[in-house]
Amino acid sequence: MDSSSSLLFRDVLFVILGHLRGRDTCASLQVEITFNFLEIRAMTSHPELQVVIETDKSAYSLRLQSREHLDHVINHVNFALSRIFNNSVFAPSVCHSEGDASEGSRKVSPSSETSVETQRACGGFSETYAALCDYNGISCKEEVQWDVDTIYHSQDNREFNLLDFSHLESRDLAVIVASMAYNTWFTKLYCKDLRIGSEVMDQILHTLSKSSSLEEVTLENTGLRSDFPQKMALALSENPASVIHSLNLAHNTLDNQGVSSLVQQVCRLSKGLRLLNLSKTSLSAKGVVSLAQALCSSDDYSNSLLHLDLSRNPGALSGDDSTNLCLFLSQPNCLVHLDLSGTDCAVESLFGALLRGCCADLSYLNLSKNSFSHKKMKETLPMFRQFFSSAFSLTHISLASMKLPPDALRALFLGLSSNPHINDLHLDISGCELRSTGAVVLEECLPRLSSIATLDISDNGLDADLLSVLPALSRHPSIKHLLLGKNFNIKNRVLDEVLQKLVQLIQEEECVLQSLSVADSRLRSRGTVLVNALGSNACLRRVDLSGNNMEDVGAKMLSKALQINTTLRSVTWDRNNTTATGFWDVARALEHNFTLQYMPLPLSDVTQAYRNTPEKTEQALVKIQRALLRNNQTQRFSQRQALRLHQGLVTSTAEQVMERLCVRVQQQVSVLRGVSDGRSRCSQTGAEGGQVLCAQLYPSLCELAHVLSVDGPVRQKLDSLAGELAKAADKELQVSLSLKHWEAAGCRGEALGGRGRAHRHRDSLDITDEELGTSIDTIAIKKRSSRTRRIRPVSTRLRRAAASCDPGQAKAPTEASKGACPVDTVSPPNPQTLL
Repeated sequence: MDSSSSLLFRDVLFVILGHLRGRDTCASLQVEITFNFLEIRAMTSHPELQVVIETDKSAYSLRLQSREHLDHVINHVNFALSRIFNNSVFAPSVCHSEGDASEGSRKVSPSSETSVETQRACGGFSETYAALCDYNGISCKEEVQWDVDTIYHSQDNREFNLLDFSHLESRDLAVIVASMAYNTWFTKLYCKDLRIGSEVMDQILHTLSKSSSLEEVTLENTGLRSDFPQKMALALSENPASVIHSLNLAHNTLDNQGVSSLVQQVCRLSKGLRLLNLSKTSLSAKGVVSLAQALCSSDDYSNSLLHLDLSRNPGALSGDDSTNLCLFLSQPNCLVHLDLSGTDCAVESLFGALLRGCCADLSYLNLSKNSFSHKKMKETLPMFRQFFSSAFSLTHISLASMKLPPDALRALFLGLSSNPHINDLHLDISGCELRSTGAVVLEECLPRLSSIATLDISDNGLDADLLSVLPALSRHPSIKHLLLGKNFNIKNRVLDEVLQKLVQLIQEEECVLQSLSVADSRLRSRGTVLVNALGSNACLRRVDLSGNNMEDVGAKMLSKALQINTTLRSVTWDRNNTTATGFWDVARALEHNFTLQYMPLPLSDVTQAYRNTPEKTEQALVKIQRALLRNNQTQRFSQRQALRLHQGLVTSTAEQVMERLCVRVQQQVSVLRGVSDGRSRCSQTGAEGGQVLCAQLYPSLCELAHVLSVDGPVRQKLDSLAGELAKAADKELQVSLSLKHWEAAGCRGEALGGRGRAHRHRDSLDITDEELGTSIDTIAIKKRSSRTRRIRPVSTRLRRAAASCDPGQAKAPTEASKGACPVDTVSPPNPQTLL
């Protein structure tokens, strides 16, 4: 039907949510039109009860029988479009009234804030999604609507994760993404390790060209086409209202020139570029040059870019190609996170730029898997050291997997030792081939460092040099987390000495270590020395013993240690050739351990053990998991058990000390027996008497400790006294509330009121001092019904039981006498309020 056509619907005009359908059967002509609301591009009302609707395919001129019908149709279409487009500026232009069109057609505008209620689940995503499904002729997935309206909304989650719907077909995902174009609730789009098709990519670009609320886009390892950055830049150029500021396109093969164009376009947006992750995107040296030029082209990057990740792009910063990036880094900037690992850059060449521009805010620096150039070492070492002495905010430094020269290591330590601004630093220098020369630097510099909290020196070939490094670590005042794995490739005799040094390190009273890792060290049965030491260790919270081939003997020793250890919270045990028997030993030990909370499933050992004895292995694992679940639930008996175990260890230690003292007394007495002096004989008699007295008092002291324990008679007496106080407080509360009730009545005669006051005065005189003291803590308790009672916390154990009494029991008669309804009565909701 062309735009000049006019229809008078004498029979019926159907206005259905999402559709408009009209039918006219006058005379012998039957005409029927149907179109979706989303096909409407404009809708204009005219005098003489006429409205013109413009759609994608045609234009329809409709004439209705009354102005009331016209207003109803216009308002309904307006309302439906405003809900579908969520009051977006991209909604079609509707209801441009001309002439004397009624005011009813002007009430609602699709872009007005009053046209649709604001409190809809996730900004009305489900309605937009349903309309788009109907428009595209595909079935609407109720699970999508339920997940968004229930899970996302209840968690106030504004990150839409496509992985939640990865089981759906590509076309379904495309409609889901398209629904975000007009949604103002979601601010993040996330997809990782999911290959998306061309339909989904096109809808992502469409959403970016329309959305005014999307801020962060993560499309990591999603199989993006190489030209995607160029298309994304074009889409953003069409959307001046875009607020995109974070892009993560890692693990996709991308065109370098397109990346540069995309970065320039994002910078032109209102919020600038805050996060850029191009890790493993096949970024070449030329791509880095163009990217760096784009970063240097505007000062906005220096004022906005916080996170830059160019890692895992081999050759991207090789040779002189890093000059442009260094130029950007040397400008004053606000970078917080910088990851250039695996880019083949010359590490020492970066620190001049870092010193000039990144000292203030840089917190995370990862330069691992690169190299040091020995040619310019002497020239760059001063800047290398000065950066680490001048940085204000560093919390993580990684120089792992590169050959670190001893001079560079010394400069690193000297710089950190002279920096007063850094605390709790994570330093990763694993796999740096330190060996003996590096061990000398560690021994010399570590004791003077107070800023390092986590030190990873694993896989450095230290081996026998650990004999000198471990004592240096014991003198370190702040290291809480130590990783030593892959450093024990030495002969058995030396290995025993090293392990003894390590045991001494963790057993020292002033040791501040909280976690220790000796993973993948192949300690075998000799590692049981370290495992045994865990039993009496009081500082470690986490230990990693995986990859040491300690077999069932190691598991047996671990089980014994766990039975008496009360500080460990996490134990990692895998790749130790543990059979079902070893797992059963650990399971039985956990029956008596109430503090270990985390033990990752040892997949390697479990797989091997399950092949031989599946039932026994499964039973042991179930028992272990139940014990860990129990320990993660705060229960009183576990605390008591830990207390008893602690008391037992203290008692055993005290008894051993007393026995040693008795032996020394006996030795001194035997010496005095050969002396005829009277004073010596008196001292001998006094010493023997003191020894006997100590032996007699020790059991009594142990018994007294039991009496004063959590379950002792003193505790029981205190609980009894607290119960009596609670009853007295309850009685006083009832009396006070009754008096207040009679005082509030106020409807009796003057004489009766006088007698009531006298009666109250007499009752107040009858209250004893003890009852008055008890009632002081209950005055602030508000009157409540018995079904809404609440326990008021108090400060002492004696009054804790009194606070658990029910203050609402005395109020029931009062409420009943007043004819008040119960406090917890809930009237049924008005159905209109739920719409």
